[in-house]
Amino acid sequence: MNYHRINELIELLQPEWQKDSDMNLLQFLVKLAEEAGYKEGIENLSDDVLIYHLKMRNAPKDAMIPGLAKDHHDDFKTALLKERGIIK
Repeated sequence: MNYHRINELIELLQPEWQKDSDMNLLQFLVKLAEEAGYKEGIENLSDDVLIYHLKMRNAPKDAMIPGLAKDHHDDFKTALLKERGIIK
């Protein structure tokens, strides 16, 4: 894990953990894993699962995942023209 990801995880984790300040860190991580639907052991939980779950935790259920939203186009024609470099 590089420093950018560590900083991002801490920035996302801090305000959410403060809402459940009665929990210790491990309890809170287990809670996040359960919310995200993670079924394996907590020792295998990746930073990606935590980061995306924390980003999407308070978002509406129909909100698009941030990594996918930047590439989303409302219509096929615009998407095709952008991919071909015809429009920007």
